[in-house]
Amino acid sequence: MIEIVYQFKIIPLSSFKRFNAVPYMTKYIFLFVVLLSFSVLKVFSQIQHGQPPVIGSQVFIEPGQSKEETELWFRRMKESGMKICRIRMFESYMRDDSGGWDFSLFDRAFKLAEKYNIKILATLFPRTGKNDIGGYKFPKNDDVYRSLLDYIQRVVMHFKSYSSLYGWVLVNEPGLGGNIPYGDFTEKKLEMWRKEYVPESGKRAGYPLLIDLIDQRFLLDYNTWFLELLADEVRKYDSGTHIHENNHDIFKNCAEYDFPRWCTFLNSLGGSAHPSWHFGFFERDEYALAMSANSEILRSGAYAIPWFMTEIQGGNNTYSGYKPFCPTKEEIEQWLWIIIGSGGKGGIFWSLNPRASGLEAGEWALLDFQNKPTDRVEAIKEVAEAIDANRDFLSSAYVSEPGISVLYVRESLWAESKMVIKSPVSYEGRMIGGVMKSALSFFELFTCMGLNPSLKEFAEFDFSKADYSGETIILSHQIALPTTYCRQLEWFVSRGGKLIVDGLTGFFDENMINTMKTEFPFQKLFGANISEFKAIGNLFELKNDRGLSLPAHLWQGLLSVNTAKVVFETDNKVLAVRNHYGEGEVLWIPSLVGLGARLSKNYEPLYRLMKNEIKNRYPFELKGFYPGLILKVLRSGNSYMTVFVNKSGKDIRLKWKTDLKPVRMVYPENSILKGSKTLFIPSEATLVIEWQ
Repeated sequence: MIEIVYQFKIIPLSSFKRFNAVPYMTKYIFLFVVLLSFSVLKVFSQIQHGQPPVIGSQVFIEPGQSKEETELWFRRMKESGMKICRIRMFESYMRDDSGGWDFSLFDRAFKLAEKYNIKILATLFPRTGKNDIGGYKFPKNDDVYRSLLDYIQRVVMHFKSYSSLYGWVLVNEPGLGGNIPYGDFTEKKLEMWRKEYVPESGKRAGYPLLIDLIDQRFLLDYNTWFLELLADEVRKYDSGTHIHENNHDIFKNCAEYDFPRWCTFLNSLGGSAHPSWHFGFFERDEYALAMSANSEILRSGAYAIPWFMTEIQGGNNTYSGYKPFCPTKEEIEQWLWIIIGSGGKGGIFWSLNPRASGLEAGEWALLDFQNKPTDRVEAIKEVAEAIDANRDFLSSAYVSEPGISVLYVRESLWAESKMVIKSPVSYEGRMIGGVMKSALSFFELFTCMGLNPSLKEFAEFDFSKADYSGETIILSHQIALPTTYCRQLEWFVSRGGKLIVDGLTGFFDENMINTMKTEFPFQKLFGANISEFKAIGNLFELKNDRGLSLPAHLWQGLLSVNTAKVVFETDNKVLAVRNHYGEGEVLWIPSLVGLGARLSKNYEPLYRLMKNEIKNRYPFELKGFYPGLILKVLRSGNSYMTVFVNKSGKDIRLKWKTDLKPVRMVYPENSILKGSKTLFIPSEATLVIEWQ
């Protein structure tokens, strides 16, 4: 076991004042300094840079379980190569109605974990309603808050001495879908916050501000403030243990997560990724793509600290979840290797054993009702063995970047939630999710091209570099862009970057003022302005004079050209332009071609356009377009490791060109590759290959 001690310093949120708008270069320098100042932190060989990934599962502890059965669960974990578990620390199972405490149920689990050398990531779970399966995210009033602090003190003080304790999860799945929680506690904080809040900018050209995003901005700060407060409380009593947090429903809740600020008080960032709960934007055959996108959001958000998928669906959901579903052995393999190929330090499955009572009773488990391993456990064991066999490479590996960043903008998600109304006619572009689905459409496109694009919030992109040659930013239907972003995008493009924009990107500013009615701040950069947007229909064709016809969705944007060159034009109406700016350029298509490709399930035309726009910075180049393919690339020294996942529904013969030579098949093991330029990937297969 490895133990490293760091110096850690907590950075307060200035009495709940909104984080000041420093340049992002300064913000990341600030974060780096904080990370270097870690103190008294015991770090084991899990969830840590310089260590291999680790796999585990949730052990669900509740009254009625026998010692023999509980011990069997830990033995099953040991036998299957799982080295870490998560335990939900139910206050309701420790504290009786008279206020007395009995920790014995959980003491037994911690002792058994010590016996089998399993580390525990303990989730704080204060008393809540009997049918509350997720736990409360904020206290309702001061009495509940004081009870919470008492719970933290008692539980942390009691369990911190166990050698099996690895760390603490502060809140199970923070995130409320953009809704401010009810209660006196929140109302007081909102009143305090409003007194100190400084708007992003004033009125635009004298126009009134009739819609505001104050509630969303408060919730962004409120989540961060509360998590840091809990981290402070835990470290009062246990300054030397790992602190972790797992968000959830990332494609809907990401706008209320400020990951760069979280990283100043967390030791690792995590997330929950249950297809039944969290992948509603995707179909069953797209769950691997969803896991990839989820992983990339976390990888970006974690920045300099490690990330780890805290919850992965391990078994069948019967009555809980939005979609009934049970993962296959192949899906378990796919998800784990996608997480590892995205730079993740592993994952924990929910759950090893099913709970016996309440909502989710008898569901989600990796073991069957006789506590025997399912084929899903066998898949975990095989991946765990491959990790152990390649621990040197995976300990030092990092994600090889293709130089493509699909950005989502927090304000765009907020604006969408403000503007959408209930309607008997449903168009994806003007429904909740249209903004994120647009970003995901380009993420899927580049994935099928064999490229692994980054997926990150705008503020997480590094705009501090002097040269962006070969790099590309995608802004797909990001309907609200703060005016301050104009300078950052101008810098990026002028220094050699390529910006690709589609849909209604920039329709609003950060104060919900329409930018195209007023002085369009991006006119100089884009080389044109919008004349109008016209609603055409669910799907229509966008054609150019070279025979290319792109599926587009709902709105057609008409352009008034300044310095740009026309790319698409129909009946003397300009539909797309290219503008050179400094050393780089902007491609602007003000129609939803990304979402059009996604809805029509026809990415081929957009691929034909994009293959000439994107520079491949990988040492591999695929010959062709492969719908359903996921490729992840890791690098360590002069060696590479590729993760191929085939979700196409058919066998794929993959052709590529590269100067690297395949050395061996990492997963499945025991295969040697010799110089072939074609790779056969069976349907649903996961292949991991080492190259030199």
